[in-house]
Amino acid sequence: MIRSHASRAALSEEMHVRRLPRFAAPCRLMQIVTLLGENGGDAARDHIELLAQSAQLLVPVAAKYAVLGFDPVTLVWERHTEFATYTLLLPGAFDARFDPDHFEPLLARVMNGMPGDIIRATQIACVARDAADPTPEEQAVWFDAEATVICDVADGAARMLSDFRLNPDGYGRLLVLDRDMAGDEPAQLVLRLQELGNYRNMALLGLPLAQRLTPVVTGLEARLAGLTQAVSERTTKDDQLLDELTYLSAELARLVAETRYRMSATRAYAQISMDRLASLKIGGVRGHQTLFDFTERRLLPAVRTCDSFSTRLEDISQRAAWTSELLRTRVDIALATQNRDLLSSMDRRTHLQLRLQQAVEGLSVVAISYYLVALVGYMLGVIPGLRHDLAMALAVPLVVACVTLALLRLRRKLHE
Repeated sequence: MIRSHASRAALSEEMHVRRLPRFAAPCRLMQIVTLLGENGGDAARDHIELLAQSAQLLVPVAAKYAVLGFDPVTLVWERHTEFATYTLLLPGAFDARFDPDHFEPLLARVMNGMPGDIIRATQIACVARDAADPTPEEQAVWFDAEATVICDVADGAARMLSDFRLNPDGYGRLLVLDRDMAGDEPAQLVLRLQELGNYRNMALLGLPLAQRLTPVVTGLEARLAGLTQAVSERTTKDDQLLDELTYLSAELARLVAETRYRMSATRAYAQISMDRLASLKIGGVRGHQTLFDFTERRLLPAVRTCDSFSTRLEDISQRAAWTSELLRTRVDIALATQNRDLLSSMDRRTHLQLRLQQAVEGLSVVAISYYLVALVGYMLGVIPGLRHDLAMALAVPLVVACVTLALLRLRRKLHE
């Protein structure tokens, strides 16, 4: 009673993909690598299923890997994250080492309706150990003499030759000479060589993007420098500066979003390429550049260019954020100063209003007292024998005091 994890079977199968069936030299192979666009992976899988159905093959096609036998050619298909590989394997002796017609008619069927754009296509010839090594004249026919890479691989168990150029027939060429390989070693060697080339090409996809956008980044950097200078000198209005900085930050964010995945993929593919390069155990052949020399000479500068581009973009984005924060701080300080001045003005106005209110209250005391004294005079006037003028004079301070006390009590209640 084993309760398996939902991904157990998929993880087990993952360990068995990305391999070639066992073969021995002499043998010829062809590998086509296509870039997958949106929903390209599903389209590639559907394409392989149609090929299997057309040949009435009952071989199950997994989501990422399939081996289909089209006698005498074997088709190995594999789906990666961004690309898919179609490897055609044709064992047996051969005369013409690089001739795509030997893979017909299967090659035409594979190419017909193949989804995606071809990013790499290679013909591979594995020569048996008892065959004579190619002469310099034969090498000159197959490869560019100035660009030919010749080196021992797999600790001397094989030797590879290639110029890694695109030939008029649309294919690159790779010649593998068997020295002392056995068992799975030929398949493993060809797989590593092809993975090195495939991942190298995928890593280089980031270089044109970095080169194309570098002038744009340079322009944004110069513009940011001007805005930073304007912030320090206060040569323009703050709201205008803030608007331009916001636009520049948005442009930088768009560039980061546009390039982040490609640059990260470039670093990952380059690391895999260097791992595959180390696993080939390369040995030099005097007078020729090795596979390590060829790969390191161009791949590492391209990767460093992409890394420099990404670092520069992140640095400019950070500087733009700092400048925006500085300007916002200055705007906040200006607003705080304006608010302080406004509050001071309101305080002065309130004080004046209070003084005016106090003056009005004083006048109110006089007016109310005047009318009350008049009323008191009317009441005292009806008393016989009373000196009216003296009584009025005595009533004035009493009335004023009462009115004043009443107004003070009313003000106290209002403040409570």
